[in-house]
Amino acid sequence: MASSGKSAAADFGLYRPSEEHDMLRDSVRALSEAKIAPFATEVDEEARFPQEARDALESNDLHAVHVPEAYGGAGADALATVIVIEEVARVCASSSLIPAVNKLGSLPVILSGSEELKKRYLSPLAAGEAMFSYCLSEPDAGSDAGGMKTKAVRDGDHYVLNGVKRWITNAGVSDYYTVMAVTDPDKRTKGISAFVVEKDDEGVSFGAPEKKLGIKGSPTREVYLDNVRIPADRMLGEEGTGFATAMLTLDHTRITIAAQALGIAQGALDYAKGYVAERKQFGKPVGDFQGVQFMLADMAMKLEAARQLTYAAAAKSERIALGGEGEDLTFFGAAAKCYASDAAMEITTDAVQLLGGYGYTRDYPVERMMRDAKITQIYEGTNQVQRIVMARNLP
Repeated sequence: MASSGKSAAADFGLYRPSEEHDMLRDSVRALSEAKIAPFATEVDEEARFPQEARDALESNDLHAVHVPEAYGGAGADALATVIVIEEVARVCASSSLIPAVNKLGSLPVILSGSEELKKRYLSPLAAGEAMFSYCLSEPDAGSDAGGMKTKAVRDGDHYVLNGVKRWITNAGVSDYYTVMAVTDPDKRTKGISAFVVEKDDEGVSFGAPEKKLGIKGSPTREVYLDNVRIPADRMLGEEGTGFATAMLTLDHTRITIAAQALGIAQGALDYAKGYVAERKQFGKPVGDFQGVQFMLADMAMKLEAARQLTYAAAAKSERIALGGEGEDLTFFGAAAKCYASDAAMEITTDAVQLLGGYGYTRDYPVERMMRDAKITQIYEGTNQVQRIVMARNLP
């Protein structure tokens, strides 16, 4: 039976974030605009790590909000993590990779690590004393991650790792790395295991930073493992379960890439709206022309559709983390990442178009947003791979 009145409307919480989530958004947006946005252009131009953003996020406990309270973290749910990443990405995509990759790198520890490993690695992460990266891809193992060649050979109470990991976000800055390596070459994906490697482990080194189209402030480098000898108890889970851990991790963290795409798109839409309201041609604001209004309407529509899909996926991620079942997370994680990143590419491209020649220059932020948006269609699984994943997991 339907209820009526303001109280009933206030109680109907379906399809909207809670008041706590809205408050979190307001606080992260204010912080991002004050402490991160002023450096976004400089970070991109100089292709330097956004240390100001790291300092601001860590000072406000927003760098790794997903870490459970038991290990000193905020214990934030998946939607809260999405909102943090979205709001940071709205002003600086490079900076949003600090909370996003901290989750990507450490989630395997949360999912499969021993209690000892969780205390050892999650506590420093939560305290802002360390960052975490994720090492899956290799020069000849991208979309086909199961074809990796990095090896981990048992030697008494240790494993010795040898190989090269490529496209590693925040490599060289992060202190800890979740590394996938082959422990039994005959079993293909079931012969892959996961380990925690530390930056200071003997034999760990890094390649030169990649020269990229976008997200220039987040270093992307190769990680070299040359006879890296680590204690056997740094394995996450049982031997041979690493690939399963890697795929489950991506089910959850692809939603954070969708969040990043949302933020980039929102930033571009916000800027384009303001520009067309002020820019005058033919004696009136450009925004008064119907063709421009239709472009803005389509941009906003795609963005909101992407946001709803992403938030629904985040809710499924959280319910599974709490022990729920039957949430179609693999499908929804892939769908959110794919749709939101495609939408972000379209929206940022249209934002550049709305600014005309000015949009094509580095004097305005939309060209940076357009460049940054492109990677969201590629990393954590290309959108072509996401469509394969969705097709295999149709609800």
